[in-house]
Amino acid sequence: MEELVIRDADVVDGSGGDSYRADVVVDRGRIVSIVKEAAAVGCQRPRARRELDAEGLVLSPGFIDMHAHSDLALLRDPDHGAKAAQGVTLEVIGQDGLSYAPVDDRTLGEVRRAIAGWNGPGDDVDFDWRSVGEYLDRLDRGIAVNAAYLIPQGTVRALAVGWDDREATEAELEHMRRLVAEGLEQGAVGMSSGLTYTPGMYAKDAELTELCRVVASYGGYYCPHHRSYGAGALRAYEEMVELTREAGCALHLAHATMNFGVNKGRAPELLTLLDDALAGGADITLDTYPYTPGCTTLVALLPSWASEGGPERILERLADDETAERIRHHMEEIGSDGSHGVPMEWETIEISGTGDPALAPYVGRTVLESARLRGESPWTVARHLLLADRLAPTILQHVGHEENVRAIMRHRVHTGGSDGILQGAKPHPRAYGTFPHYLGQYVRELGVLSLEECVAHLTSRPAARLRLPDRGLVREGYRADLVLFDPATVAAGSTFEEPRVLPTGIPYVLVDGRFVMEDGRRTDVLAGRSVRRVPR
Repeated sequence: MEELVIRDADVVDGSGGDSYRADVVVDRGRIVSIVKEAAAVGCQRPRARRELDAEGLVLSPGFIDMHAHSDLALLRDPDHGAKAAQGVTLEVIGQDGLSYAPVDDRTLGEVRRAIAGWNGPGDDVDFDWRSVGEYLDRLDRGIAVNAAYLIPQGTVRALAVGWDDREATEAELEHMRRLVAEGLEQGAVGMSSGLTYTPGMYAKDAELTELCRVVASYGGYYCPHHRSYGAGALRAYEEMVELTREAGCALHLAHATMNFGVNKGRAPELLTLLDDALAGGADITLDTYPYTPGCTTLVALLPSWASEGGPERILERLADDETAERIRHHMEEIGSDGSHGVPMEWETIEISGTGDPALAPYVGRTVLESARLRGESPWTVARHLLLADRLAPTILQHVGHEENVRAIMRHRVHTGGSDGILQGAKPHPRAYGTFPHYLGQYVRELGVLSLEECVAHLTSRPAARLRLPDRGLVREGYRADLVLFDPATVAAGSTFEEPRVLPTGIPYVLVDGRFVMEDGRRTDVLAGRSVRRVPR
């Protein structure tokens, strides 16, 4: 007898087609049968050792978070309720060009310092890996949800070239090609870049094109955080489209927003650019989060020249009064490349987390608010935080536009990604609320997407981008990564004031046929594993 039958569920199967009522049978981690309208037609109903009454609940494939920053959280936090409670059954990590494999001892230490604001310092993690394959093997010991990995181009450059702003030599470029190929052979699904973060930003287009040729040869995709989301946003999108066209590589645009005042109402221009490229045969997808503010680290706003050489060199420059004044001038009067070419608007920069608890009074306030309270300039406050917290502060950037968010999420190649940073006292609520917020706010409350459309955006579309042949749909033979939610009550609990509140209306989540959420509570099941690139 099979393990589980989910009875009388309203199945939204991920295809975008109409829902239907069915009994769904699960056994040994797979969907083994689907009996439509069993009660209505009076046929023999399937039986199993456990029967779950799903009356009034929607059954859908598990949600795929196409942009996650859980690289260490998956290892240090077996509960991982921030994602499991949302119905996420697969995360794509290794984002924005910086993560923890492939590395050597030197690079690992540098990367840990550089992205402590994203993932914490990692003092509670045993870094017993160096290669991509070893990291994926570490995930395979058991994690809360599944994870796929992107080779981080910035880390690769740090390993082969260092943190200097210069072109790679031919030998260094060959070293990077080899590192990318090895990572793909070991199971990575593609390559990411952070082209406003060091050292990835120092790569010219020709270098990125060569690495994308390697990615394309393995059937992977390129996922860039491109060079500007502000003053140069459209040109930056064009650059990525042109680069991947030349390389023959699939493109997935990370957190594809149009932010800052210069881009208000300009989402249609981006979508026209993408439609033209798609019509010409380009393979393009994108992800977004359903909120207007963004989230990153405070140090990311510095001009690229101030970040050359890595974290220790940044701290040295900030400590020098003359150099610090140059940094301020670039940020406040010119608009640094780190802040997307837009002169700093400190009233939009809210401190969301610090590594040092002594700096907690700054959390939840904008830099401008803290400056007024202290009788100091905003730059004095920002500089103090960066030095005192050794580059660890995270920020919310209140620079988005609701009309752009809605327009982009309607596009036919759109997928969902939380871009969720789980660190800090006051993280962005998207880390805990992205997927129920789509379903509650943008489906039920606003009608921006139908339920069937939205589920397809969050399940089958990302599964297709990841080239996963047995995930993303409710189909016989597919993996039993499933979510049961109440369409009338599903909603994000997290807010900007209380960002760590779990969602409502998602009582059951299964990973590999095992309940990781049951009756709205996290179980102790660690059914997640690495999801590796499917060879061509």
